[in-house]
Amino acid sequence: MHRPPLTRRGFLLAGAGTGAALALAAAPATAGPRPFGRYGSPAARRTPRTLYVDPRGRGDFTTVQAAVTAATGSGWTLVLAPGTYRETVTVDATRTDATWIGAAEDPRATVIVYDNAAGTPKPDGSGTYGTSGSATTTVGADGFTARWITFANDWLRADHPNWTGTQAVALKAQGDRTAFFHCRFLGHQDTLYADTRALDHFARQYYAHCYVEGDVDFVFGRATAVYERCHFRTLVRTDLAAAPYGFVFAPSTAGANPRGYLVTESRVSGAAPDGYYKLARPWVPSSDLTARPMLTVRDSRLGAGIDAVAPYADMRDAYPWQQQRFREYRNTGPGAAITVPENRPQLTRAEAAAHTRRAYLGDWRPDAR
Repeated sequence: MHRPPLTRRGFLLAGAGTGAALALAAAPATAGPRPFGRYGSPAARRTPRTLYVDPRGRGDFTTVQAAVTAATGSGWTLVLAPGTYRETVTVDATRTDATWIGAAEDPRATVIVYDNAAGTPKPDGSGTYGTSGSATTTVGADGFTARWITFANDWLRADHPNWTGTQAVALKAQGDRTAFFHCRFLGHQDTLYADTRALDHFARQYYAHCYVEGDVDFVFGRATAVYERCHFRTLVRTDLAAAPYGFVFAPSTAGANPRGYLVTESRVSGAAPDGYYKLARPWVPSSDLTARPMLTVRDSRLGAGIDAVAPYADMRDAYPWQQQRFREYRNTGPGAAITVPENRPQLTRAEAAAHTRRAYLGDWRPDAR
């Protein structure tokens, strides 16, 4: 059954980003004695494996990374008080089944942000960060869950007009059974990197009631990822005069993987002129030339910013999009109009039965609240 348009608190997006600034305006921070709301406090913990993080010093730690470092092993919960955490954070593969909770239950109130780009020089002089190293937050562990948190990278092209390494990742997720609920992912190029730890690693990821904004390939990677009831917003670009401004999706699904990206009951909007964005292009990285990118967009609304005549593009001539696994089903909106049928491959009703959350996630049933 098709659900009504999204109105959940995860989309409190007044002042969403344009070509210059991201939607980082935070909800009012908790100033009183209860920065962790209904999630308790360090003095009265619900479990011995809960840590409280507050930049004002009212928790166990003032930075997220310090709490992650202390939380060795599996099953830790981090409760994050409202505030802006300007830092990079890495959750390595040993810290499994972690949960992060934004205590305000409003993703605008809890923001993890930094400003590295692929071309940013490393402090030790050993080169630049590259795309993966630019990530504000990297999660390599299985079983990770986050709720009500904004992950952002506020590096701007306008500040570095001569740079070529303009990829700037907000979040890189690599683990299996990774879930994000009511979260925001803010950036420009390569905002959300939904990936795996290795070519032979199978990683299922689930994004529900989330908001993602960007311009170039801003949802990309090789994970098996389901985006359900999410909002993807394309940004205006002041550095380009002609279309396309960018591409929403750039999957790099391994050729042997029967499941790539599934976008369902979601929407794509933006303030760019009509037709200035492509829905997707395939990414066949040099590390896996046998990749066969897969994207299914179904039961979703595509705004006028999507080029309805030619919604897909090649990333390189050697890997045309027509040879990849791009399909649509029952989409609506001006960006979904089928004017040139060969440019918009559609699933049949029978085929669509195999492109569902359950089919993609298998025996894993994430809590969809």
